[in-house]
Amino acid sequence: MYAYVIRRVLTGIPVILGVLTIVFLSLHMTPGDPIDLLIPADVPSDAGEELAAQLRARYGLDQPLHTQFIMYMRRAVTLDFGESIRTRSPVAPSLLERYPATIELAVFAMALAMLVGIPAGVAAAIKQNSITDNISMTISLAGVSLPNFWLGLLLMLLFALRLGWLPASGRVGGFWSVEAIKHLIMPALTIGVAAMGILARLTRSAMLDVLREDYIRTARAKGLKERTVIYRHALKNAMIPVITVLGLQFGGLLAGAVIAEMIFAWPGVGRYMWMGITGNDFPVVQGGVILVAVTFVLVNLIVDLVYGFLDPRISYN
Repeated sequence: MYAYVIRRVLTGIPVILGVLTIVFLSLHMTPGDPIDLLIPADVPSDAGEELAAQLRARYGLDQPLHTQFIMYMRRAVTLDFGESIRTRSPVAPSLLERYPATIELAVFAMALAMLVGIPAGVAAAIKQNSITDNISMTISLAGVSLPNFWLGLLLMLLFALRLGWLPASGRVGGFWSVEAIKHLIMPALTIGVAAMGILARLTRSAMLDVLREDYIRTARAKGLKERTVIYRHALKNAMIPVITVLGLQFGGLLAGAVIAEMIFAWPGVGRYMWMGITGNDFPVVQGGVILVAVTFVLVNLIVDLVYGFLDPRISYN
């Protein structure tokens, strides 16, 4: 297994390098100059040009594109993301400060998606073509179809402004406190509803395939309780494709966290990256992408290792 883990980590390195290359080129192709944002409007043109030249030299933006790319990759390897062009503060400490908030939001959203989506899919598969099945699949389809930015605003309007049950924005420290969970519910639902729908539909499909297998009929013929057949034999084998999608959905939750963090003023990496994108703050965006890409690779590595616990036939040799 250790050799497999090492191989998976090594294969993740080209993925991260490819993501970094795409982000670097994309940022340099976007219109606008981040240096223009740092020069006050009342500065004379001659002084402004001289100040702009000094700032470009300070951030290495006066170098050819390939030289900037080499410098960028060298800093990325050493986890030195430079300093923000807009705030002039180091990027790495700022990302690490906001990273727990984003992970907290993504994990809570994934937990909600699993607690609702998987049981709904199991119930729909057991009672195929019934009212339960139709209602579950209709709600899951609606959850997948709803735009998360619209859903976030709708939740805020209903539960914060109209009913006053939940706080409209912000984050409170202490994950297990009641107040912290209240602040988490709406942002997590905003990005987790789509994952709920996907998990429900996939679990239903996987369960229907497994329930038609011969060993399920054999288990029932041996007189096992239906609950034992469903949850010990069928669900465990149906979880292989579900676990695969869980890893992919976690990456989607990290991406969707940008929207939720902007709507609910959640102090995470997504909000920090959005501020960098709107301000053409290259170091902030590049550092945030590195952090998200590494997290995504590690999550998919964990998903691959979980396969062996669900199905002993899977070997890592």
